[in-house]
Amino acid sequence: MTTEHKHASGRLRAAGFTLLEVLVALLVMSIGLLGIGKLMILSARANDSAFMRTQATALGYSILDAMRSNRQAATVNGYDTAMGVVPGAPGCGATVATACTSGQQAQNDLSQWGNALAVELPVGQGSVTTVTAVGATGANEITATIVVQWADKVAEQSFGNAAGNLNSITLETVL
Repeated sequence: MTTEHKHASGRLRAAGFTLLEVLVALLVMSIGLLGIGKLMILSARANDSAFMRTQATALGYSILDAMRSNRQAATVNGYDTAMGVVPGAPGCGATVATACTSGQQAQNDLSQWGNALAVELPVGQGSVTTVTAVGATGANEITATIVVQWADKVAEQSFGNAAGNLNSITLETVL
């Protein structure tokens, strides 16, 4: 074997990839792509969970807005309801001739709110509690507490929450 032949064969080996190098590169790339895929799945699940939390917050604020617009019923505990209890609609307010009283309007608001919770959130339910207490100024203040609960199966599976636990948000304000 001459030195020219060794030199020429050395150049041939350095000029290309071996099959083993290509397979290793494919393995590394596929592991990276699997990691990116897993990250995308977790991100989509977290986004779904965040959307439900946003919906629950918006629904909690909707009943607070109804209470503020019907303060007369809110100040006498007309909006108080236990978790999961949805009152029936009173059947008023559909026409001008059948206007609702403030108590009937509260019942109507709670009925619509309870139905919206059930439709918008999985296992959605809520409660409203009002408490009157003397505030810092010496005047009576009415504090409303709204609790919204729902089941978030995606968060349970993705983030390790115990199965069957309900997520909840609590809103509290002075009316």
